[in-house]
Amino acid sequence: MELITALRFLRLNEISEAWTDAVWALEFTERKEIDDPVGEELSALRPKDFKRLYDSLLVFSQEDAKTEQSVWAMLQENGISVKTLVAVLSLFVFGGKSKNASVKQRVNALHAASLYLLLLGLPGSIANKAFHGDLLDMCTDIWIHCWPQDMGKKRKKEPPKGSQADGKRAKPRRKDTQTNFDEEEEEDEEEKDAAEHFSGQDLVEIRAAVVLLVGSLFRLLQIFSLKDLEQSARNCTQVFIKLLYFEPIIGEINFAEQNISNMRSVPEMAFHGLQLLYSPKHGHQEKSLIRIFHQLLYVILMMNKTSSIKPTLLAVSQGVLAARNQAIHFVCHMVNEMKELALSCVRILLQHICVQMVEKSEFRSHGAQAVGRLAALMSSPGYAWFVRWLANFSQNSKMAGRLFSVDVVMALLEQPERNPEGCEAALVQYLPHKYLIQEVLFARRMDVFPTVQGHALACLAQCLELPSMNATRAVQGLFTTIGSQSELHTQATEGSVTSHQTQTYRTLPFRTVELSNTDSSACEGKVNLEHLLRRVKHTNTNVRKSALQAVMGLLKHNVVSSTWENLSVLAVRCRDPAVSVKKKALQCVGELLSVKPGCSDVQKAWLEGVCSAVMDSESSVQEKALEALDEVILGQIKVFSEKTFMDMSQRLAWDLLHRLCHDCHNLSRYFSKAFDIWHKQNRFTPSFFSALVSHTMAPHAAGAWLVLSKMVISFTNVHYGKILDAWDKMTKWNEVNTKTLCNVLCVIGDIAPHLNPDTQERIIEDLMSQLKTFTLSLNAISAAVEALVQYGRSEDIMLTQTFLNQHCGELVTLCESYLASIILKKDGTQNLDEDLMVKYLHTLGMASLNCPAKISKRTILLVESILTTNSDQLADVQGDLPASLPLSQFRANSFSSKIRAHGVLTLGKLCLQHVELVQKYLPVFARELEEGTEVSVRNNVVVIMCDLCIRYTNTVDYYIPNISARLRDKSATIRENTLIMLTNLLQEEYVKWKGSLFFRFITALVDPIPSIANMCEYCLLNVLLEKSPEMFSQHFIECIFYFNSYTQHKSYNKFPQSDKDVLSSTLKGPQNREKRFHIYRFLLEHCTDVQRFSITNKINQTVLVCFADGELPLDSDGADILSETFGVLSLKEMKLRAMKSSSAAVGEEPEAENMAKAVLETAQKKVVSQVHKKVFIEHTVPLIISLKHCLEQKRSSVLKDLMLYLQVTMQDYKNEVKEFFAGDEQLASELEYALKEAEKQKVIEEMENCSIMPAPKNTSTAQNADLGSPAKPRPVLALRFSTPQPPRQNSLSSQLPLTESRRPNNVLRREDQGRSNYLEETVIPKGKLDTRAISTPNAAVNVNLTFDEGLSAILSDRGLSSMEDTGVLRVCSSEQRVSGARQWNVQSPLRKRNQPRMRISLQD
Repeated sequence: MELITALRFLRLNEISEAWTDAVWALEFTERKEIDDPVGEELSALRPKDFKRLYDSLLVFSQEDAKTEQSVWAMLQENGISVKTLVAVLSLFVFGGKSKNASVKQRVNALHAASLYLLLLGLPGSIANKAFHGDLLDMCTDIWIHCWPQDMGKKRKKEPPKGSQADGKRAKPRRKDTQTNFDEEEEEDEEEKDAAEHFSGQDLVEIRAAVVLLVGSLFRLLQIFSLKDLEQSARNCTQVFIKLLYFEPIIGEINFAEQNISNMRSVPEMAFHGLQLLYSPKHGHQEKSLIRIFHQLLYVILMMNKTSSIKPTLLAVSQGVLAARNQAIHFVCHMVNEMKELALSCVRILLQHICVQMVEKSEFRSHGAQAVGRLAALMSSPGYAWFVRWLANFSQNSKMAGRLFSVDVVMALLEQPERNPEGCEAALVQYLPHKYLIQEVLFARRMDVFPTVQGHALACLAQCLELPSMNATRAVQGLFTTIGSQSELHTQATEGSVTSHQTQTYRTLPFRTVELSNTDSSACEGKVNLEHLLRRVKHTNTNVRKSALQAVMGLLKHNVVSSTWENLSVLAVRCRDPAVSVKKKALQCVGELLSVKPGCSDVQKAWLEGVCSAVMDSESSVQEKALEALDEVILGQIKVFSEKTFMDMSQRLAWDLLHRLCHDCHNLSRYFSKAFDIWHKQNRFTPSFFSALVSHTMAPHAAGAWLVLSKMVISFTNVHYGKILDAWDKMTKWNEVNTKTLCNVLCVIGDIAPHLNPDTQERIIEDLMSQLKTFTLSLNAISAAVEALVQYGRSEDIMLTQTFLNQHCGELVTLCESYLASIILKKDGTQNLDEDLMVKYLHTLGMASLNCPAKISKRTILLVESILTTNSDQLADVQGDLPASLPLSQFRANSFSSKIRAHGVLTLGKLCLQHVELVQKYLPVFARELEEGTEVSVRNNVVVIMCDLCIRYTNTVDYYIPNISARLRDKSATIRENTLIMLTNLLQEEYVKWKGSLFFRFITALVDPIPSIANMCEYCLLNVLLEKSPEMFSQHFIECIFYFNSYTQHKSYNKFPQSDKDVLSSTLKGPQNREKRFHIYRFLLEHCTDVQRFSITNKINQTVLVCFADGELPLDSDGADILSETFGVLSLKEMKLRAMKSSSAAVGEEPEAENMAKAVLETAQKKVVSQVHKKVFIEHTVPLIISLKHCLEQKRSSVLKDLMLYLQVTMQDYKNEVKEFFAGDEQLASELEYALKEAEKQKVIEEMENCSIMPAPKNTSTAQNADLGSPAKPRPVLALRFSTPQPPRQNSLSSQLPLTESRRPNNVLRREDQGRSNYLEETVIPKGKLDTRAISTPNAAVNVNLTFDEGLSAILSDRGLSSMEDTGVLRVCSSEQRVSGARQWNVQSPLRKRNQPRMRISLQD
């Protein structure tokens, strides 16, 4: 009677049967309100009333309950209707589903649901009609509505009231969009307001009710079978999965715990509920496990999945990660409990983790870890099967799948190699790490998407850091290039070596290798290494970074030799255009130097990379380089003592300084820039100066003098005694290295202001005495003169000039006397010492720069005589010399080219101080550039003229065409120097882009020397284009006329040029067509869409119109120009970027986060296409029609080029040809026919390129071209959760060699799916094309499968074998049969596309 008493509060006897029948008639799909006043009384019920009823009913559900009669009999005796009881309970459950439900309503709803579940668990519930499937499902998931789900969400910020204060007018919203937005925001606000008023006590009360509900569900599952209730079983599984996120998990979960009272959290109870669901009571265990793993899949993937929408990503938080980790532990527990039965489901789970993975790196990382942990549960045969499936999956059509396969490989490599015992012979090859690295990971370096390429290369580098020796061996086997194969020393880590025997090895972080001859592997390794080095120059930034990391790893672990050829790629990338690549390169050379500090080439590469980065325009790169220099070099300079031992770091620092003094002296200016920056930062201290000076008498003194020469100017109050002592000990300057002597002279000059007068006089005497001997090298002479000038400087300019006139004038006099003794004597040149003569000329030039007043006409004529044959006219001249001698050109005389070249430099230095000499000798210099035969003389003339341009800009500007003509000089040295110096003049704006300068400059792009062509490209893009962004588009059209030497146009190519200049700079003729179009492509590639659009319109208005109107004749030259113009308009680079498809969208479904970008690109493309279409119809089409008629009348061969241009242009408008050319129906018909023929020809070419023989099973790494081109997606069938199946290999690409030259064809075929689809659906048997159409393929049938709720599936790897005939693939259980044969549409490639397709049934 206690139960009946507890039921009274529900007023069941007062409720009408009509209301009860109405509720049951609605199938519990909506709430049916009860009439007053009973409804008001029920709404006022308290949770404790439900709890008392629950406790009364709980007595009947216990196994040891001793009751006289059943609940159902008791209810019947007291006139209580079970249907009414169930209906009333459903009323309370509906009350808790309201978004604005109060705490009491929510708790009552949870208690009512618990009562119903408890009621169903009583014997006879079905017989007494208490069961209803929809109500059961509603009660199990009522907690989702009752528990505040939006507690953690932030409230949307309201827009600022003054949002229009910035002057921008807000765009009006669309009415329907605004309405929807307001409704959504109101709902969010309601949910937020409902959650905000819950106190901590309220949440505790609701949680207790949820725990009670879960406990009731446990009792129900232990008694009530769901074997025939598939929907309820699935719903219960989803409820338990959602409960995993209910609250944080406390500690580790004991999945073997069966006592509910000992469970500390709701998620722990949820895992217990999942265990109850796979018991035999609820159906076949395998089926139950698949259902559970299906839901756990999204927990592991960290996704939110409902039955109606596509899975969405969860925000990665501690709670989500904890649930994921516990889900993995739960799967492991299932495997331990159920062994093989669970392992078969784990295999399916692993595959679906791979298939469902998204592109985001964080999710991929966690997913790969999960796959690795679950794969560790599998036996060797199962593991080998999965690896084989993974290899096929790595060729998936989606980029995210291929990207994730690389992550999975890295996770599997962290595990020890499997023992092949119990594994079939065919699967043994998949067990070693070598297969994962060489056949799966390394194959992705050829992927069509740069993201996958870069990730694969980065992971390849990480393989060398793994403790597994076998992984290192596998990587080394890919790059064996010199007939040796590495044999690693055995130390530290365990690893399996052979397939039949396991041994323990110990490995060090870096392994020394010993090689064995194998010609085939050496050849393949060379190809792989060359490919990797090419990837360092890839257009994609991430690929370059990953390739750098891979190259560094190979060098670091001695997989490839540390030659300068391999190391230089790291040094060059330190000057990469991308900042991230530069930083990565700096990191790589730094890490390599720390590993191999004694390698000279590594030291050189480090200096080349780091020193050049000091002058980088990006401050972060500059700071990184300065930090490296400070740490490696300056930080290791300590006080020197003969008794002090220098460690490895100190020796490395002095080795680097020694190399800067000798092998890498060209980096000195970068080093100087570093010291300038450090000087501003007050980096140097007196103690550092003292430590540095202590090394000036050490064996490595050269490095100390180098650093002193850069930094001594930073010190004012230090003692220079040791420096002066070292100076005094240099009695024999010729015995000192030239570079060191120059640094010493620089130091002596810099400390001049800090010395007393006596010391200054002594040093001046030393300098003059050495200069007068003329025994110093040329560089030392320059340094000595500069040091001498330092000692003459004072605040009084007159005193300074007097000092310079005295000392430098004395040097000038000595030089003049020597030159006169050589030039004016008849036999002066017989026993001439060329080196001495050069030193006198060089000293004269250096001294003349500081004392122009001491330069006499005699001195000038003596220097001039070295370059001419007028020396006999000076023999009898003792007094004043004539103002000038007849001089029109340098002429050969008795002096060698070396002396004449230095004579030019000396004459140029004299011109720098005398403007009248500039006006006199500039024409001579210009003529020497044209007529001279001596390379060294012409090279120095270019240098002098460019120097004069800086000081006398307006005067030299007239001769810029003479200088630019040297860009086509026969000497590569002159071309390179001219390119560098013109770039400097253009950068500093001493020279403008006038006349033919631009066209001559860009001809260097096709220079026969690749280094010069690359330098020209760098100068244009990284130096000059930034200053003149419009220069490419402004000069583009004129390039067509200039390079073809066409001068009949009224505006273009009207520069004053001699016939010789035209011949030297022209690229006219078919033999130079490729060079011209290389320049056109380069210019167009670096133009914006606006510039391309403008160029197209200008070509129509200024070129095509002229030919159509007859202004330009259609003679042979005119036909060539018109043909070239159509060729330019047909270039793919001329097409606007906005009209091109995004590379990431080719064959790839956009991810959710990229959907907005894809929509924006599509809209932009549509708008641009419409504008382009309008302009083309209104302006271009009438012009083309007129030109066509003109060309037809003249029967010109250019008509073919016009039609080719129209074919290219109309590719995007194939179905609108008649609309475009409505004014010329004949042209429209011809164009349509040409387009169809071109399409047919393209298909035929693709078929010819496709190998009709199946690929061999085992091919070398360098031949697996199919790994570079993923298969295309195909339609899928909706089936149940089953084994995902990998996509079929692309038949078009499976036979292509592993070369980059074939890659564009792969991409083209991917983009043209519709046209070549039938080629990929079948394999054409050899010799069968003339006998029958393609029907059922002989190889296995490849089908894409899905299961319910939208999961993708892929075929098993058996579908890839051409040696097996599997017939029809079954996905149903053994008890089920396929209802009918599937209809396939298959079309023969020999039939026309417009013919109906053959329908063929695949029967058993």
